[in-house]
Amino acid sequence: MLELRPICECCGKSLPPDSHNALICSFECTFCIDCVIEKLGGCCPNCGGDLVKRPPRNAALLQKYPPSSERIVKAKGCRPRSNRGRAMTL
Repeated sequence: MLELRPICECCGKSLPPDSHNALICSFECTFCIDCVIEKLGGCCPNCGGDLVKRPPRNAALLQKYPPSSERIVKAKGCRPRSNRGRAMTL
């Protein structure tokens, strides 16, 4: 089950469980779409993996399966990354 982390690791922007602006890697590192496009070039700065849209959790299931409350933010934000020829699909 996805953790549904509550904020972007780069900028700290709120990403509620029903957000369509959250992207994750296979380790569930979580970023907002703005940081992914403007800084990260579609790649996770932690593992180098692809970032894909995080599916929103249906409101009816949030009580039974609550989102994570763990707030992970990089103290210095995320460094801009060149795309290096990788196609970014969101």
